[in-house]
Amino acid sequence: MRRASKRFWLLVSVVAFVALAVQVGLQAVQRGRVNELSLAGLRPGHDKVSAPANEFRDLTRDAAVTDAYVWGDICMHRELRVETDASGVVKIVTVGSNYKPEIMAKCAASAMDPKRLRLIASGHGLQLGDACGRIEEIYGKAESRSPSVRGNDKLELYLYKFDWAGPDVPQVMEVSCGASSQAVAEITLAAATL
Repeated sequence: MRRASKRFWLLVSVVAFVALAVQVGLQAVQRGRVNELSLAGLRPGHDKVSAPANEFRDLTRDAAVTDAYVWGDICMHRELRVETDASGVVKIVTVGSNYKPEIMAKCAASAMDPKRLRLIASGHGLQLGDACGRIEEIYGKAESRSPSVRGNDKLELYLYKFDWAGPDVPQVMEVSCGASSQAVAEITLAAATL
């Protein structure tokens, strides 16, 4: 009987610990303290640039850009931009909906499949084209919101700083929303302050 009693209390202790950990995690989310670790499957400050070459083989690398690696989807006008340091470690990842290649392609319906957008989503599932309201649903209230312009497009910029989460995680995320479309137009995640 003593052995069963020990097992019972061990099980109760484990269950209580798990419940406490879940509650602490939920409280952090409720307080809006959610940080982002990855964008397009890449972790700024951790991953090397060789990773996108394998992961984004469905996207075409635009060699015309010399200061960064850029992959573009000519059918959906989506782009992935990766900036690295001298050793090839990813520092900044940006996904956007403004890729305009010189040569336009006639695209098949399968190439325009929205599932392809998952390739360039955030770790918490924020995607280009999502409603702007989803940003604060996922990440909580932005540190700041301000108007911005890209070409002729009026945008609203949401800024999140993750320095509270420690130095080993990306430190800044910027999300741009179209003022008229109210849809996510660009997401940037950086290892250090922009």
